[in-house]
Amino acid sequence: MPHPVISANHVAVITGGASGIGLAAATRFAEAGMKVCIADLGDDRLKAAAAKLSSAAPGGAADIMTAAVDVSRADEVASLKAAVAKKFGGTDILMNNAGIQPGSAMFGPADNWQRILGVNLWGVINGTQAFAPNMIKRDRPGLIINTGSKQGITTPPGDPAYNVSKAGVKAFTEALQHELRNTDGCKITAHLLIPGFVFTGLTARGRTEKPAGAWTAEQTVDFMIEHLAAGDFYILCPDNDVPRALDERRILWAAGDIVENRPPLSRWHPDFGDAFEAFVKGK
Repeated sequence: MPHPVISANHVAVITGGASGIGLAAATRFAEAGMKVCIADLGDDRLKAAAAKLSSAAPGGAADIMTAAVDVSRADEVASLKAAVAKKFGGTDILMNNAGIQPGSAMFGPADNWQRILGVNLWGVINGTQAFAPNMIKRDRPGLIINTGSKQGITTPPGDPAYNVSKAGVKAFTEALQHELRNTDGCKITAHLLIPGFVFTGLTARGRTEKPAGAWTAEQTVDFMIEHLAAGDFYILCPDNDVPRALDERRILWAAGDIVENRPPLSRWHPDFGDAFEAFVKGK
């Protein structure tokens, strides 16, 4: 059984909802009879997504709403909250999912860093600050789901701005859940979705066929729904070719850099490669 908030006539708002994980989540919520608003950029993308969702929703197009929103702009997110309240009366699920990964370099252009942090991190902060207070005041159960990344935990070299943004999402969502559980009478819970390798427009990089090791967006969302029902905060998705145990060892090794006072990112340091390989094999 899905989480009870995922049920008919409840309202879900998904940023980055016109494609990938966002659209897959919106489709599952629509199929459950929820009223769904997707926020994204690109009129054609929103129109195509709305047509798909209208076909999936028992109530048809009347239960689907789209909005062109730049989540890095707090004023646009505040307007989204007001528009959803006007059309549907409130929000039961907020999924802060919008994200970009254009690539970054440590000493790359400042505007590139600002855009990545603006969408990936400030988009989550803006969404939460706009929607959460009224979700709490409604005095009914609700969910705030923030899309993080394994790269925000193990922070591999090569794309520092993305890693920083997703590390920030992890820290923010942990603080959010602490705040919610210490708010008297609050029935809202926060959850951190940690996808693995998911074949979407963000990760396709010119490929037209899904690699064997990747999940589909639909698989990722089905896993998310299953673990929301279980009450999990950290929803750590495996990959087809990476067992969960291996993910866990990678995460433990990353934390061990601090505890053991190793060089940062020691997994990729030439002096620690053999030790890391032995560690992940449990030796």
